[in-house]
Amino acid sequence: MAKAQRSGPYICGIDAALDVVSGKWKGLILWELDAHRLRRFAELRRGLPGVSEKMLTQHLREMEADGLVHREVYAEVPPRVEYSLTEHGRTLNQALGPLGAWGSERIRREGSQVVDVTGAKPS
Repeated sequence: MAKAQRSGPYICGIDAALDVVSGKWKGLILWELDAHRLRRFAELRRGLPGVSEKMLTQHLREMEADGLVHREVYAEVPPRVEYSLTEHGRTLNQALGPLGAWGSERIRREGSQVVDVTGAKPS
């Protein structure tokens, strides 16, 4: 698979890392695939409220090119495509863990609302 074109040279490791996870949805795709291990496109889309089909497709292609996501296509009618994290994607997700913890603390501290992605109705 061809490597994605990156802007480098980089100033530091954070610069290189942010180049790979730039965009609103990439971190959330990593989170969704880590939580569920294997997702079909429609499942990913339902798990990420607000993402467009075009943006999800674009980010998945970029993440596949970066070696973060594995795309498995099954020769069935209709075609079935499943996405999962590669080992490289899992290590990136682990590296983002402290950032997620920082964000959770910020949500708590500021009393921000959190989107319910489980589909449960508020009581």
